[in-house]
Amino acid sequence: MQIKVNGVELCVETFGDPADPPVLLVGITVLSWPQELCTALTGRYVVRYDLRDAGLSTFVDPDAPTYDLRDLVTDASELVVALGLGRTHVVGMGIGGFIAQLLALDHPDRLASLTLVSTRPVAPGLVDPDLPDHAPEVMAQVFGRTGPDWTDRDSVIGYMTGSARLMSGSRGFDEQDVRAAVGSVFDRARRTAKAQRASHLGSMFAAIDCRPRWRERLDEITAPTLVVHGDEDPFFPHGNGVALAAEIPGATLLTLPGIGQGVPRVTWPAVVDALLRHTSQRPL
Repeated sequence: MQIKVNGVELCVETFGDPADPPVLLVGITVLSWPQELCTALTGRYVVRYDLRDAGLSTFVDPDAPTYDLRDLVTDASELVVALGLGRTHVVGMGIGGFIAQLLALDHPDRLASLTLVSTRPVAPGLVDPDLPDHAPEVMAQVFGRTGPDWTDRDSVIGYMTGSARLMSGSRGFDEQDVRAAVGSVFDRARRTAKAQRASHLGSMFAAIDCRPRWRERLDEITAPTLVVHGDEDPFFPHGNGVALAAEIPGATLLTLPGIGQGVPRVTWPAVVDALLRHTSQRPL
């Protein structure tokens, strides 16, 4: 369904009973969160959505966005209100974790709990000196390759599968899952190169203004927080998750051994169990 918030329309999908505790999943598109993972969160009303300029949400130009990171945070905050969710368990993954952190900081009354997956406490760009940056040897392999023809399905699947192999860690790569997931993202997104690149990579984050910094405010977060991070993540290395867990009061760190970016199928038993326990807490 399309929900109008903050001057844009967001494509939203839901799973489960609206009477159950709500869980808002924030990634790039709805397909950042596989359907099987969503349905495994039994007893929860799961909501996933496409960011603007991705998937089937309002699309203008992800290469020259006229909005900033705080607008994306407002989108999420207003979505919670528009759906009548009340206090919501918010889960942000990767760059979606930036939105989730700021939602917890700037709209604390919207959150029942916070979960941060494979993310970091600073925006795109130069990393703080005490945080590990992208692994240079992996980034050279990922970005040193010739890019795909973003309008060609097979080209995109091949390219993104190669990237996933490099990003997944020693235990996280499942080629069948990755190829199916990339194909699904391609099939949902508009057929332009810009739309495909944004839906697969979140390329709008390379252009939007993410200021001001928020890391220095992490001790203001009051929502119960779970940090989930692979110990072989080359994009946002594990030390970023360690820093989040140390700087958010009372946060718990769940380290996924042998895992890179995200929560591949092999992690689902541990991640689903942790999420169900974490989202069973009553709002403050």
